[in-house]
Amino acid sequence: MELRFLGIGLFLSVLSLPGWARLLTVGTDGSFATLREALARAHPGDTVRLQPGIYRERELEIQVPLLLEGLPGAVLDAEGTGEILRIHASGTTVRGLILRRSGISFLRDNAAIRVENATDCRIERNQVQECFFGIYLANAARCTVTSNSILGNARREATSGNGIHLWHCRDILIRANSIARHRDGIYFEFVRHATVDSNHSEHNLRYGLHFMFSDSCLYRANLFRHNGAGVAVMYSRTILMEQNHFEHNWGAASFGLLLKDIARSRIRRNVFLSNTVALYMEGCSATLVDSNRFLSNGWALRLLASSVDNTLTANSFVANTIDVATNSTTSANTFRHNYWSRYRGYDLDRNGHGDVPFYPVSAFALVSERYPAVLVLLRSFLVELWDLAERVFPVLTPKALVDPAPLMEPPG
Repeated sequence: MELRFLGIGLFLSVLSLPGWARLLTVGTDGSFATLREALARAHPGDTVRLQPGIYRERELEIQVPLLLEGLPGAVLDAEGTGEILRIHASGTTVRGLILRRSGISFLRDNAAIRVENATDCRIERNQVQECFFGIYLANAARCTVTSNSILGNARREATSGNGIHLWHCRDILIRANSIARHRDGIYFEFVRHATVDSNHSEHNLRYGLHFMFSDSCLYRANLFRHNGAGVAVMYSRTILMEQNHFEHNWGAASFGLLLKDIARSRIRRNVFLSNTVALYMEGCSATLVDSNRFLSNGWALRLLASSVDNTLTANSFVANTIDVATNSTTSANTFRHNYWSRYRGYDLDRNGHGDVPFYPVSAFALVSERYPAVLVLLRSFLVELWDLAERVFPVLTPKALVDPAPLMEPPG
């Protein structure tokens, strides 16, 4: 008798192995009419497959690790009420779904897909349409969010959520997603060791990327364009941002990249094109800004006096209205070997560096920082005379910041 029960137990154990995983189909020709029923019957390792069609379901939960996939045309529609899908089981994959219309709420962050208290989940190749929050990870680790299209219809900040939202997560990969028309495209808070790579975030009401209290993260090869306030990075350490494009972020309070209280970080090989303020630094320290291109911005750099021990080198400043602005007559930062299109020096020894220093903060830039109203004179004949006077009498130029050996040509 004991051998009999042992045999039954062994058989059931074998059935639970991945090799014995089942395929559960949902649809008119499937085993289940609703996804809710299929998820309730699923075992660990099963595949739940949605056939093409519109499934008007919400508040769905995944409690065991499985693969949930949609065939082309499989739509989950919450009809503007509640959340669509919540994942509690580690090791779950969701891919190929179209998720529509999670409900707007002032009490609850209703998302198309929420991963909560789980690890090793994969959210890939889904389309999220007109949802309050798109993909939401809370207390998650070692998860990937890749190749998703997340399109909202945000009109006001108060009634819109974020495209990809991470709270208290670590070791997350966000790659090759397209996010548009949300409050913030990508939002991080209390995140560690995340990688944000090759995403497009544009036409969001506030920030294309907004993260706070998130250390040791990498942001590479992303495009942030036409966002209401650009990108904001706050209260974080050991950040690397490289090969990103910050483009066409215009507005009275809009920045290509805003850095506030950032330390021991690096900003390199990025392109800042046509922003009101390309790079804003407040309370930053021990940060290296190198090999970036600042092209046709209003202000290329606004460097506040609270930023110290930062180094800016090998950058190109080309055709900006104001290259550098600051609110102080002193500086504890280092500029060296940058290219400035406004530089009119010479290189007699032909070593590629100018023989006379360049002072990037003009007198007009310093005055306008203290008295913004004078900006109405920006293109006036009076300011042109002011610039000419600075060239003839360099003593008028503020000496707070200096590049002692500027590049004669843009760095390769």
